[in-house]
Amino acid sequence: MTPWPTALLTADDVPDGLSGPNCTPVGNRFDVYRNNVMSSLVQAMRDGFPVIRRLVGEAFFAPLAGAYVRAHPPTSPVLFTYGADFPAFLETFPPAASLPYLADTARLELALRRAYHAGDARAVDAQALNQPGIERAHITLAPAVTVLSSPYPIHAIWRTNMDPTAPTPTSGAQSVLVTRADWDPLPEPIPAPEAQFIGALATTSLGAAAEVAPGLDLANALSRLIARKAIVNLEVPQ
Repeated sequence: MTPWPTALLTADDVPDGLSGPNCTPVGNRFDVYRNNVMSSLVQAMRDGFPVIRRLVGEAFFAPLAGAYVRAHPPTSPVLFTYGADFPAFLETFPPAASLPYLADTARLELALRRAYHAGDARAVDAQALNQPGIERAHITLAPAVTVLSSPYPIHAIWRTNMDPTAPTPTSGAQSVLVTRADWDPLPEPIPAPEAQFIGALATTSLGAAAEVAPGLDLANALSRLIARKAIVNLEVPQ
């Protein structure tokens, strides 16, 4: 028994029960349909991960994307969400083993795509930070916000491949904040303590989040989040 998703992505397989007029085989015609589906999904990967494609080149990316498509068929007709498993796939794809920064670079590209399509949310203004007991406040970040930390300079890698005038990346760890204050997502490098602080806000209070981030410049971190319209709710328990 060959189900449709398997047959669509596997050479020589035809879905069970599928036949042409008068029960004739559909091999060649189904091959055309299969090729169209595979080409569309590989193109979706090209569109979704342009920096990865530039880093490895088209000759490498096409079979890489094909291998991913066969291992992870789409589960939704909405292709802008496709590729969520691609970073993890890159980590275990043997031909990419010499390029360990690819996975985190792909995570940054995914975060930017998700930020672009994230729902709108009304941000709080700076006056919200002036409440008594602000250290006990629980903060909700905008749906577009993502913070990433990597042992590789992923923002510099991304920027160099998106802007030919950008400086060549140097080695070193990098944390990146992705926000969308208006229309377009913005990725920016931030200090590691700030990334720790923002990441902790999802599960604990402002004060407790600051405590897990030694070396944090709290005023600068909060100013950045306000300026990027990244805080959509702030509640101080009574």
